[in-house]
Amino acid sequence: MKALIQRVKSASVEVDAETVGKINQGILLLLGVEKDDTEADANKLLKKILGYRIFADNEGKMNLNLQQINGGLLVVSQFTIVADTKKGLRPSFSSGASPEHGEKLYNYFVKQAEQQHKAVETGIFAADMAVSLVNDGPVTFWLES
Repeated sequence: MKALIQRVKSASVEVDAETVGKINQGILLLLGVEKDDTEADANKLLKKILGYRIFADNEGKMNLNLQQINGGLLVVSQFTIVADTKKGLRPSFSSGASPEHGEKLYNYFVKQAEQQHKAVETGIFAADMAVSLVNDGPVTFWLES
């Protein structure tokens, strides 16, 4: 699994002009599932995301994680994150999960996140979404399971 996380002051996702997920301070997570990913990969990545220290403490240092600040987590599926862009001018998605496998692991990831963190919002898997955010910093990290 691959994730692009952004520390945000706020973020939201709309489908057909309707807001389906919205958070204030927290993490916007763009999540991509690869064909060989497992529930163990999802668990490992979620643990890292929830514990990743990217929020400022009282001294302005990145020492606090999402749970310590009681921030929101907005999870948005994005299959293009798993694209191979090394060759040519067109991305290859050969390492990407099938839609069925991707949705299964995305849903598993979200369910686990909801069990471990109180403020979880989502987009809609495979929908055409409009994602808005106010990046805080900007602070953006690329994580893999």
